[in-house]
Formats: sequence, C-alpha cells, structure tokens
Amino acid sequence: MLTKASQGIALWRLFVSRLLTFTMTYLPIMHRPAFEAFVLSLPAATLVRQWRDDSVAKVGGKIFCLLDRDPGEVWPKVSALAFEMMREVYGIRPAPYFARAGWVAISHQSPLSDAEVRGYIESAHAIVAGKLSRKTRAALGLGDPSPT
Repeated sequence: MLTKASQGIALWRLFVSRLLTFTMTYLPIMHRPAFEAFVLSLPAATLVRQWRDDSVAKVGGKIFCLLDRDPGEVWPKVSALAFEMMREVYGIRPAPYFARAGWVAISHQSPLSDAEVRGYIESAHAIVAGKLSRKTRAALGLGDPSPT
C-alpha cells in the first residue's frame, strides 16, 4: 500500500514528466531530417555539416540558415526590420556570432508555427541569393533577385 508521501512523489514525477514533454516539444522543422529535406527543396541550395555537426544551408556558397543541434534551434538570416521585431519575441534571440549580420535563433519555445519558421527559411534563402552576383545567380539558375 502506498503512503501519502509516496503517492505525492508519484504524482510529482508524473507532473514533471508531462511538463518536460510539453515544454520540450520541437517543431518538425527543428529536426534534422525535416530541416535538411526542406532546405534542399529550395532552388540551388546545398547542405553541409559544419562546426559541431550543425546542418548548414547555403546558396552560392553563402550561408542562409542553419540548424543548431538535432533537434534544436533554427538560425535564419532575416531582414533588418524582422531582426528588430523578432528579437523581442519570447523564444527568439539574436543568433550567437551571427547577430551582427542580422540573424536570429528560433527556439522550440517561440510562438512561431512550423509553417512560419519555414517561411523565414525561404525568406533567408531569397535574401542571401539576392546578394549574389548576377554571374553567380545565372550560373545557379536563380535569375534576377526580386525587389525587397
């Protein structure tokens, strides 16, 4: 027979396990297989594993997004306006080492949906691809950049 103390401990363990399950839920895009598949679906995108085995997405040899760990944070390049706005949102912070270039780190705690994170990845691709030279864009089949 369980004592009140052991029942309390059992309930506490159940509560903590449920809480951890709730707070540690990562969006599908924050897992390596989904991140890599999505990135490789973008025009002329390539993928490398760099640093601590991070998945690093590039276009024309320039980084536009990365997945920091698996599962982990998604770090996209964003516009200057988005950078100022997003860093005020809980669960989004300036990306370490990349912040001065307008990058954010989107964690599983952010209020963004999977589709919204994917949208920021697409936007990052467009921002970086748009800064490539005409010759490089033409060689990659990207055409002229769209106005931003």
